Formats: sequence, structure tokens, C-alpha cells
Amino acid sequence: MVAAAALRVVRCGGSSLHGARAVFSADSKYLLCVSGDFVKMYSLATEETLRLMGGHADLVTSIQLNPHNHMQLYSSSLDGSIKLWDFMDGIPIKTFTVGSKLLALYTPASFEDSVFAVIPKSGERDTFQLVSIKLTKAAGQDLEAKELSVVLDDVDVSPKRIAFGREGEYVASVKEVNLQVYFFKRKQLNRFSVSAVKTKSGNNHFTCIACHPKEDCIATGHADGKIRLWRNFCHKKEYTFSTLHWHHDAVMDLTFSIEGTSLLSGGVESVLVLWHNESDCQKDFLPRLGSAIEYISMSPDGALCCTLHTDNRITIINSNLRFSKSIQGLIKSTDVKTGLVVDPRTKALVLNGEPGHLQFYCLQSDQQLFSLDIVQRQYIHQAGLSQADLVKVAFDAQGKWLATVEEREDVTDPELQLKLWCYDDKTQSFKLNTRINMPHEGHITDLCFRDMDESEEDSLILVTAGRDRVFKVWVMVEDTDPEAQQSVSWSCDFVGSYHNYQATNCCFSEDGSLLAVSFEETVTVWDSVTWDLKCTFCHPPGKIRNICFGRLTCSKYLIGATDYGFLCCWNLLTCALEWSAYLNVLVLQPDPLSEHIAAVSWLSKESSLFVFKPNEPWPIYIQRNLCKEKIQLAAFVPRDEPETVGSEKHCWLRRSQLFFLTDMQLAVEESLPMTPFSLLLGKHRHQQSQEDLDLGKLVVHNTHKQDSPAVKELLHTPAHVLPSASFLCPVFINSLLISKDNKSDEEVDDEVEMESEKTEDDSDEERDVTEMEQEDTNPMELLGEMTYKLSKSQEKELRKIRKMDYSWISAF
Repeated sequence: MVAAAALRVVRCGGSSLHGARAVFSADSKYLLCVSGDFVKMYSLATEETLRLMGGHADLVTSIQLNPHNHMQLYSSSLDGSIKLWDFMDGIPIKTFTVGSKLLALYTPASFEDSVFAVIPKSGERDTFQLVSIKLTKAAGQDLEAKELSVVLDDVDVSPKRIAFGREGEYVASVKEVNLQVYFFKRKQLNRFSVSAVKTKSGNNHFTCIACHPKEDCIATGHADGKIRLWRNFCHKKEYTFSTLHWHHDAVMDLTFSIEGTSLLSGGVESVLVLWHNESDCQKDFLPRLGSAIEYISMSPDGALCCTLHTDNRITIINSNLRFSKSIQGLIKSTDVKTGLVVDPRTKALVLNGEPGHLQFYCLQSDQQLFSLDIVQRQYIHQAGLSQADLVKVAFDAQGKWLATVEEREDVTDPELQLKLWCYDDKTQSFKLNTRINMPHEGHITDLCFRDMDESEEDSLILVTAGRDRVFKVWVMVEDTDPEAQQSVSWSCDFVGSYHNYQATNCCFSEDGSLLAVSFEETVTVWDSVTWDLKCTFCHPPGKIRNICFGRLTCSKYLIGATDYGFLCCWNLLTCALEWSAYLNVLVLQPDPLSEHIAAVSWLSKESSLFVFKPNEPWPIYIQRNLCKEKIQLAAFVPRDEPETVGSEKHCWLRRSQLFFLTDMQLAVEESLPMTPFSLLLGKHRHQQSQEDLDLGKLVVHNTHKQDSPAVKELLHTPAHVLPSASFLCPVFINSLLISKDNKSDEEVDDEVEMESEKTEDDSDEERDVTEMEQEDTNPMELLGEMTYKLSKSQEKELRKIRKMDYSWISAF
């Protein structure tokens, strides 16, 4: 086992950039924004990330410039702390521990030694209050800020629903249909409300608020798309408001210009609206900004405006509503159907982007390199519509060819298209070469290119597997059409099937000589030249979930994982099962530059990582509780230069890094020494319970010895792959027996039990080993189910039976 501190998981990118309002520096040269538990500083001239400020132990909820020193920045976090930064150097100056979750932060200039924050109300669920926090000026970096005073009760948790008025004279808060304004000097609280009656366009609920910088005027946005401008609200009854209306859906954010002469609003229409002189007739628009506007910020000099979008995009706009720049982070699709694929040319991660697009994401800069429009149709943002979506993608070894699959699920008229794209050196992008309508009669479940040398382009092959129970081989042919714009195109060369089973996965061996295609519970191996079926492997129960070939010195092995919880390794030379393990593998990812394979399991609400070589039936590295989130996808990304690794158990990280995608963010497994700084970045491990460890125990077996699933395997295994009856009989008898000795939970807690598949003599020592292995937990126990435990009297009777001689059965 590897020491807990040897490796760490680091969040490397992909966090939301629209979780809090962005802030311009005083000279408008830099933009600061929240990115998960970090604060990023971008250069507005080059769009580069200049600083990545980390130190919070949880999500950052707000950032604000220090009104008394514009070179400093305040940040608040769910970890209950406020940090003061020198953002030009990226250095934390002070940390104030409040002790309560901070959901929003405000720093009005009129309050010299206090800031305001939204915190949960003690003892009440889903109730929040605005409090004033006094920041001590004592010496030292780590200070406590426990002096809190409540300003407003029952406020909304969203930061955009509280705003401070001119010169900090009052604070206004909106929640549902209520507006409350608190005047600090008079200590007066005025409450107003709007009608809660629903209309065709929505309801009157408040969505956001902004205060005029020079006058006593409050602008509020509403769920029905209306904007109300409130005046004379210092009186409870004589107040007035006027209405502006353009948005057809909820107003998502509002902000006044620096002088207050205009008002900016945005919403789901992806349009920035500029209202002049608070008039419904005088307004300008900047449309087609890509996605819904979440936040709007103004620079201190009023020359620039920044919008944060729900697709993780930052847009910089000039004061005359002219587009200036765009910074695109990782677009979070609701369902990453393409998986995580590495572009061999740029080493960028490639996955679903905006609807119908493929995004190329740079891991180093945490920004999108470019987006490729695959579907090439206008996407309509309306629920319930059946629209074409990108579902599969694959690159060839050199990154010259790209294959994509798009489909539209429709009961009456389903669509399925396979597209082949060729990289164009002149345009530095991919150009569509071949479009194939309905390449399969059902969904395409997998596709892969055959790896080949750059000099062998004529042997390039693409294989697709489909639910129509066949796999198809596609090859390049010369295009004889004189009007064709390209010299080659793609066509189907071979169609294969196996016993009318559904084809689910496919992959080529490292040298491209063999093709493995899984058909439900069976893996078939084909010659990629003659397309003859060479052999089949089966390990029921359960359908094959993932398959991959070993590489380099392990190229003679084929690995497969089933949805029942088995991880299997087959030897291609002996056509036999080398070893198998009881492990619920969700992700199986081979390293393209080494023999190592990463398997990610999900058990007891935690993800665990197992790294192994196929020629060894035990993992070289195990990290339980890799993260509490479900790991959806993973990919090995080659390093630019090999890393120096101190331990042999970490050698799998020498030439590649393992990146994985969770619901929240993108993370990387790194081999780094444990330092105080790494403690800030790394995930904290908690002591696991004994039950979780038992459930997650990896148990490895060979094919000669089976335990309780023996009966199921006899009933489910196809006859042509069953061993002889003389071999099956003692296996079946042994599976019904109980071993003499029982290990305690403490003894087997962290063991990895394994065997090698070697034909050995029937010695007494081997019988003892077999008896010990009969204690192993069956697959259902590992997946969370418990088996019936025999009483002591029953165990005693079985021990008597066990001493009987069963050798006479072998004669049959």
C-alpha cells in the first residue's frame, strides 16, 4: 500500500466562472473572478491567467476590492473565512475566521473597519441574515472576527439580491415578493411588497437588485421580465415606481453605470440591454452573446463592462456596447456523452461543449482552445424539443482524422449520422470529409480507429459498433467523382456479428492486428486483415461494460469489466482467463505510453482508484476515497517531459497524468511531495469506517478456483468455453465448503488476495491455500449485499462432511 501523503488529487480546472460577480482592478487592466475554491486574475490585454490565488478550503462565494486600498481584494468562502489579498502578487495578507458559512460579501466604502456578509441563521434551516462583521486591525496573519451584528433578517441567499445605496446610507434586500430597505443613520426599516398573482409571462417575484450610485433610486428585476425603478422609498406609503419591460423571461442581473445615467440588464435571452435615462423607449442591445447572462460588472472608469455566462464564458464589452474580448472556460454539458478524449495533436481534452459542438479544452490555461460545430444546425433553447446531439467522438493516432456521431431521438423519424473530418493545416481546423446517414439501424455504442504508423495512411480503419447487433469496418477509398472537393472518402468494407447479440464496445490492439468487440456477455477477437473470428471470451454473469488491450510488454492481454462487478484479464496466447477480480469498475482507462491501466470503482458513495499491470494480478497502487463524487470519465494525458518519480509504486505517473471529471470539476492525480502548501490544495482524507473498507476490498482469483458464484457460472457460461467435467466437479464441491480457519476483519481489512493461474500439482500445501480462499467474499457482498451466516452447530456439521473423501467423483 502507498502512504496516504504520497499522492494527492488536485483540482486543475473546469470550475464555474459564473458563481459570483467579477471585479475589475482600479486601472481596468485586470479582471478578477471566482473559480471554485480559487480566485483568478486575468489580463484584459492578453486574456491570460496571471494569478491563481488558492487557500480557501471550500467554494469562494464573493470577491470585493478593498475600498480603502485598491491593490487589495477581499474574498469570502463557505469555509467560514474572509481573506485579504495582495492580488498583484497573489499573496494572502490576512485571514479572518468568522466561523459561519459566508454566502455573500459586501464592502461599502463608508464603513472603514467593517464588512457585511450573508450567513445562515443559527438554529433555523434555510433562513439567512445580513450581518456586519468587524475586522480587527491586530497584528498577525490569522485573526478571528467574532464581533457580528445583525442588520437584516430573512434575506435571500443569492448575492445579487442585496445592494447598498449611495454612500452606504441604506441597504436594500429582496426576497420572493418583498422589498426591505434599512437606513443606517435613522435605524429605520421600510418594507414593500408587490402582487404575488401569476400572469401569462410569469410572476412578480424579485430576482435581482441594484442601487443608483448618485441618487435614491433602486432598480429591481423580476421573474416576469419586468424591471421596476423605485423612488421615495424613505416613506412607507408615498413611494413610487416605474416599469421597464423588454425581457420575455426572468431578469437575471442588473447594474447601473458609474454615473448612473444608464442601466444594464441581462437574462436568458443572451442579450445585454442598455437602458438610457430610465426610459422604456431609449434602449440599445448587444445580442447573440452565446448563453444566459448570470452577472454584469462595470469597470471603475466606466469604459468596460463584463458579463458572466452560464456556459462558463466571460465577455468583455466596451461602453458603447461593442464586443471586445471573450474568455471561455470549460463548458459543462448536462451529459458528457462523448467521454474524455485526448487530441493527439494539441494534447487538449475534447468533449461535448455547447449543444452540437465539440470543445477543445487546454489543461494548462484552463481555457477553451476552440469549438468545432459538428451538428451545424441552429439549436433552439426550448424544453421538450428533440434535437440532434453529439454522442461519440474518436481520433486517429496522429490526430489527422476525427470521427463523430450525432443522433436525434425521435419515435417517428430518428436521425443518425457518422461524420469523418480531416485536419486542414491551412485553416488549422477540421474540415468535413464524409457524411454517412444511418450507418447503423440503431444507436452507435462505440467507435475506434486502428492505430498505425504515419506512413501507412492507406491502412487507416474505423470500426463502429451498434445496437443493430453488428459492427462495421470503414475504410478510405479514392473518390472518383470529378466534382468532389477531396480525393478520398470513406465507405463500409466489412460487417460482422456474433450470435445476433448487441455489439457494445470495440478496441484495437496496440499493433492494430487484432480487433476486440464485445457482444453483451461475450468478447470476440477478430483478425483485422482477414476479419476472421479468432477466439471468444466470456465471464458471466453481467454484460461487458469496458474492454481494452494491454500495451508494450503486456500486449498479449485483454482486459474487460462487467456491469455485475467483475474485472477480468484474458491471455490472448493461451486463450484463457488469466485472473479475475471482484470490483465494480465504472471507468477503465489504459495509459497510452506505458503498461499501466487505471480502474475507477464506485462503492459506498465514494470513488476509489486501482492502478495495475495486466501481467500482475495485484494492483501496484490503490487509493480509496479518491473523492466523494462519482467519477464520470477519466483520461491519461501525456506529459511534455517525463517526470522524476521517487517510488516504483508511482511510476505510472512518470510519463502521463491521470485526469478525471466529476459532477463538480476537473481533477488530476499528481505525484508530489507533501508540503504545507499541498495541504491547502489537496483533498483531506477522513478515516473510513470498517464497513466501507470491507465492502471495497479487492479480491483477485484465477479460473481454477471459484467460490459461491460457481453455480451461476456453470449455468450461464456457454458450453464451448466450459472446461472439462473432471475439472468442474472439485471446483463445485469446494465452493460448498467452509474453511477451517476464519480471519478477523482486522486481518483481512487491507489485504489484496490473489492467485496466479499456473498448473500445479495437488500437494497438501495447495489444498491449504484453496481452503483459505474459500473465505473470500462473493461478488454480491462486495456490491453491498449480505449473505446468510451459518450457526456454530451448522459449521460443525459441515466440517465433519468436509473430512470425507470425494476423490471417487473424479472417475465420472
